Amino acid sequence: MIISFSGWPGAGKSAVAKKLAAELGWPYYSMGQLRRQAAKRRGLTLEEYNQLALTDITTDLEVDEYQAQLGREQDNFIIDGRTSWHFIPHSYKIFLNVEPLVGAQRIFQDLQQSNERNEGDHLDSVEAVMANNYRRVANDRQRYQQYFHIDAYDLANYDEVVDTTNLNLEQVVAVVSQLVHHKLNQE
Repeated sequence: MIISFSGWPGAGKSAVAKKLAAELGWPYYSMGQLRRQAAKRRGLTLEEYNQLALTDITTDLEVDEYQAQLGREQDNFIIDGRTSWHFIPHSYKIFLNVEPLVGAQRIFQDLQQSNERNEGDHLDSVEAVMANNYRRVANDRQRYQQYFHIDAYDLANYDEVVDTTNLNLEQVVAVVSQLVHHKLNQE
């Protein structure tokens, strides 16, 4: 089984996917991390790279072709990426939802703890993070509609939707783990 995670910024996609992969002993792939590395290679922030993506489809194609290939060649792995459900259509698709303010608070807290700020991002408040999240979602929607005719935020695309707003990481992992184990037992 392949499990793909998507969701709103700050919903916990990467954290939940990593923990679930560790629990199952499966490989974990992060498309967001691949995009961050590609942006860094070009000397851009992720926000700048995403802006470039509006006019340069190659910024998406590299990641999209990689995840499609993974889906064709491997099994029993977990992947998080906003379009993973589309490029690995036979995956078990999980969308993590979160209220925008809570998502921004989580991201801001993570940034404060890790000091992982890219030059030029200026994410120095919850409000700045929330504004950045809205820009990111709008950019994603525009690109994915333009290039692939999809809406990665349409919940109808997913097998499961989990609202993480009022749950901590361990609680979300427990809910998702239960869903996954139920699905595994059906196969």
